[in-house]
Amino acid sequence: MSKVVPLRDAMARHVPDGAAIVLGTALEALIPFAAAHELIRQRRRDLTLIGPISDVCFDQLIAAGCARRVVASWVGNVQHGSGYGFRRAVEQGIPHPIDVEDHSNFTLALSLEAAALGVPYVPTRTLLGTDILARNARLRQLPCPFTGQPLVLVPALVPDVAILHVQRADADGSCHAWGASGVTAAAAKASRAVVVICEELVPPEVIRSDPNRTLVPGFLVSAVVHLPWGAHPSPVQGHYNRDHAVYTDYHGRSATLDGTRAWLHEWVVDVGDHAGYLAKLGPARLGALRPKTSQLAAPVDYGF
Repeated sequence: MSKVVPLRDAMARHVPDGAAIVLGTALEALIPFAAAHELIRQRRRDLTLIGPISDVCFDQLIAAGCARRVVASWVGNVQHGSGYGFRRAVEQGIPHPIDVEDHSNFTLALSLEAAALGVPYVPTRTLLGTDILARNARLRQLPCPFTGQPLVLVPALVPDVAILHVQRADADGSCHAWGASGVTAAAAKASRAVVVICEELVPPEVIRSDPNRTLVPGFLVSAVVHLPWGAHPSPVQGHYNRDHAVYTDYHGRSATLDGTRAWLHEWVVDVGDHAGYLAKLGPARLGALRPKTSQLAAPVDYGF
């Protein structure tokens, strides 16, 4: 049975107010910006945002008033530094205060890995001697029961839903992604539900033709959204490059509250949907982001 649904329906069905969502799991690539924009248009509230490096995706959700809590190792604009929406929320409570659970990239990955494994925590030596331990009350420092040496216990983190962007998926949700995948596989296994957004919707035999590349198996997936350019302005290897101009434009205009509101209206609310967003970008700008050359991997032989 096909799990393919429109983006609007997937977000309405699987991301209610108050949900804990993990996204941006491949670090600077494959960030599901279209899903975040749809949540802003649906005026979602009190979300917990979980992710290692979401670029300005988290910043836009926070600035739009969708988030109440952030569990992350970094929030900002990878290209320019500060995320002004995040800073206003933390420093001034605008549009409202948010709670922040501070992590390193590695402890956030371990939190998801613990949930994926079904264990309450994962011990590690990372963060010993750092001040993150003082800022995150959920991290515990205890002696190892075998050696007595100090360890940090990183508790499991179970998101309500993982929103993932991939290069291709079949209608059941089994999907391929290539390039850096970050903590995507662990996030999918850790979450109660998974929404997969794909550039290409392909027959199941395409996924089965290269089973080792399957990032998430379909039985973990709740919904599939076929949405080309759904990660723009972040890059999708083999499909399009990073649109640096968006990050520069957002950085300049989001420095003020009025500028942020104007940007969100112009590029998220007023365009109506993802199709409107792409129409505003225009075919010439999108075409310029396409890869200039192909670099195909060598085929593998699964014969016996």
